[in-house]
Amino acid sequence: MIIKKYQGKTEEEATELARKELGDGIIVMNVKNVKKKGFFAFFSRPLVEVTVALEEETERFVPVKREAPIPAQGGFTKNTPITNAWRKQAEEASDKSSTEMNVIGEKLDSLQSLLEQQFQKSQNQESEKEEESVPEKPVKQIEEPKSEELVKFMKLMYNMMLENEVDEKYINQIMDEIEKVHKPNMPFDYALANTYQKMILKFGPGTEIMPAGKGPKVIYFVGPTGVGKTTTIAKLASRFSVDEKKKVALLTADTYRIAAAEQLKTYAGILDAPFRVIYTIEELENALVEFKEFDYLFVDTAGHSHQNQAQKEAMSAFVRCLDGQVEKEVYLVLSATTKYRDLLSIADSYREIADYKLIFTKLDETSAYGNLLNLALYTGASLAYVTFGQNVPEDMEKFNPQKTVKQLLGGKKQ
Repeated sequence: MIIKKYQGKTEEEATELARKELGDGIIVMNVKNVKKKGFFAFFSRPLVEVTVALEEETERFVPVKREAPIPAQGGFTKNTPITNAWRKQAEEASDKSSTEMNVIGEKLDSLQSLLEQQFQKSQNQESEKEEESVPEKPVKQIEEPKSEELVKFMKLMYNMMLENEVDEKYINQIMDEIEKVHKPNMPFDYALANTYQKMILKFGPGTEIMPAGKGPKVIYFVGPTGVGKTTTIAKLASRFSVDEKKKVALLTADTYRIAAAEQLKTYAGILDAPFRVIYTIEELENALVEFKEFDYLFVDTAGHSHQNQAQKEAMSAFVRCLDGQVEKEVYLVLSATTKYRDLLSIADSYREIADYKLIFTKLDETSAYGNLLNLALYTGASLAYVTFGQNVPEDMEKFNPQKTVKQLLGGKKQ
């Protein structure tokens, strides 16, 4: 894991410096304003300092077939299957769990300084590595026991991620990765920082809607009925139209629900943006010509059952009809309150229609954010935005992996 800081006049400038040195695979872990040093610092604008992380190739998780368990008395061996072992350990963490999890929450509140300290510590450790000598005769290696503090930490992490409804499969991967970097007497803070970093890297950098290189960009919003697509479109349209002064046209192909079309039409009127109801592919192509001077065309689509093949084929033809004519993106809008098994079916169904990025809605209606991580890992799709209320456009923000990981690990909800 490489962690470095870069400074610039803006966040974009500092991030670009990081990309030039480390490449596009960096993850922004923290952004803060810092003052220049020296006599004239008082008269200067503050700089923006960006802390970034880059996962090295050797740190990436590769599933390994495990041998049969050989449990040691009072703990685990290196070959103990992580699924059953940590589940058993987690169940044994009884009344003390809530108090100990509060301790983790407090530590997460000051995690940035912890990461900076760990970065310096890892630098020192690398410089002190000793070369291992090869013995003349095979010698049985004695495994160093895990520290009591690390075992307690892993039990707490397992419980916390289960409570947040992270899939056990992914929890086990994370636990396994912590095991792989375990050192004798590893301190609690080291394990916490390492877990935090690895989970941010699993999410990957968030994405957002960017303008086309030339002409308008068509943005399709797809997803099941009732997840809040129309309100999400209104929030994004308001942000781009009012805050960024972009020209946005609102189109709807949801001709099944009159209320949805009327709602989007009302928002269009408030934003003074053109609105069209699209019934056919030809009408969509005509709209592209009509609004060729615009920056964005936001297209609302009808929700359909992910089990209805005819509807999926019609949706696929509609989404693909502009291929080669214009830049486009597809955003799958999902509710954070939907059951995990249903989310997987929905994700698979829409994958047959187009590659997509993710938007999660209704975060204010759940206290468990595990499905954000589950779907990011299951689909490999980037997360773009999250919404957490009905207020337009306030109750929406760009997906923040640092904030989400903190909440998954027991940090305070903000």
